[in-house]
Amino acid sequence: MAKTRYVLAIDQGTTGTHISIVDEKVKVVGKSYQEFKQHFPKPGWVEHDLAEIWRTVEACIGKALKAAKLKGSDIAAIGITNQRETTGAWTKDGKPLHRAIVWQDRRTADRCAELKARGEEPRVREKTGLVLDPYFSGTKLQWLLENVPAVREARDAKNLLFGTIDTWLVFKLTAGASHVTDVSNASRTLLMDLHRLEWDDTMTSLLAVPPDLLPRIVSSAEVYGQTKGMKSLPDGIPVSGMAGDQQAALFGQACFQPGESKCTYGTGAFLLMNVGAQPVASKSGLLSTVAWKLGGQTTYALEGSAFIAGAAVQWLRDGLGLIKKAADIEALAKKVKDSGAVVFVPALAGLGAPHWKPEARGLFAGLSRDTTKAHLARAVLEGMALQIYELADAMRKDSGRDIPAFKVDGGAVANNLLMQYQADVLNTQVVRPKNAETTSLGAAFLGGLGAGIWESTDAIKQAWKADKVFFPKMNDDERAAHLKKWAGAVQRA
Repeated sequence: MAKTRYVLAIDQGTTGTHISIVDEKVKVVGKSYQEFKQHFPKPGWVEHDLAEIWRTVEACIGKALKAAKLKGSDIAAIGITNQRETTGAWTKDGKPLHRAIVWQDRRTADRCAELKARGEEPRVREKTGLVLDPYFSGTKLQWLLENVPAVREARDAKNLLFGTIDTWLVFKLTAGASHVTDVSNASRTLLMDLHRLEWDDTMTSLLAVPPDLLPRIVSSAEVYGQTKGMKSLPDGIPVSGMAGDQQAALFGQACFQPGESKCTYGTGAFLLMNVGAQPVASKSGLLSTVAWKLGGQTTYALEGSAFIAGAAVQWLRDGLGLIKKAADIEALAKKVKDSGAVVFVPALAGLGAPHWKPEARGLFAGLSRDTTKAHLARAVLEGMALQIYELADAMRKDSGRDIPAFKVDGGAVANNLLMQYQADVLNTQVVRPKNAETTSLGAAFLGGLGAGIWESTDAIKQAWKADKVFFPKMNDDERAAHLKKWAGAVQRA
């Protein structure tokens, strides 16, 4: 009898690291999770410790193997998914030179504004599919080069490597043998030509980034290297799949046909639509991005991002102390029948598409003496959903396609109140899968495809199952009133 093959999926997120172990029948047999520290050195700045991220990965691999009752030698392949634009710099022997600058960080807003004022944005959009916003990696790397002496010294000594978190993890998994990034992550840097899938000389010149610092761009499913020197894994396991977290979720939701869409509710919220083999230029402030590349075939997506989603619930918990744990928000919000006049704009890290206002800040509007913490909790959930409505509306216009159903995933989809309100304002059905951790599943599938464990995407199609469908219940007048209240608040954020 053939030995069962298992794929280990590393899902390195903004607030913590998930590890899942998946068998050949696409069943999750073991998993683990560990949070790590968020660093806020100045208002609008967010940083992570690269070494701490790696420690959580190694610790969680050991815990997941124990939970699955497996040995490291049972793992046949590794897939990676990651927080995307978070930017790090390290030496060729693996020493981090500064804390990583997180995708939420806004320190390069002035630099982006300067480039816009020079008229650079049309060229940037045409080349990269992106807008000039501090969200993306390129200006973060430029900041590190200009402001951190150790980074400049390593550059001058030809001892400097740049990478997003996928690059860092492959580098560490392979003991420094592989310095690579997949096309989906590379497409988030402001440095890659979206059509040629190569680093672009005009973009690296614009941001003063030496090309020799950049990792090699690879596909989303191939062998990048083998493990070496790991605590819980033997040497020689192929690291064979990789995609940014939102693209991995689109893959894990089996959105393989043009027009199929998903929304992930994590620290932020991200809506992606598969648009096929050619990128679609947005007229509504959305992003054109690479979804994945399998073999010689590239699939593109339209994306809309809300920077703050689950992070707003964390803020209610940690910043305001209104709830003890994140899951408490639904019960608190249900204590009132609606949010009354209260509306919350979750611009705690600026506004993304379709507004792209990095200077925007979070806002509670409509407060009165009657307002309770239950109203605030409900308004936070509604603000999360209303951001997604704006993104979906823009996506419908750009793609010329309706969205008959939303596939949703991420931690917040367990909140039935949020999912029902999302269906109400979108006026479409919201479909929650049985396994809501589709980001990790996408990474596992890509790793398995790259190592030959699965031959095609058919296994994902067969494994994907719906858990619950939320149908819209709100009438047109009610919906219009909610959208009007939201639009007024966004103007003031």
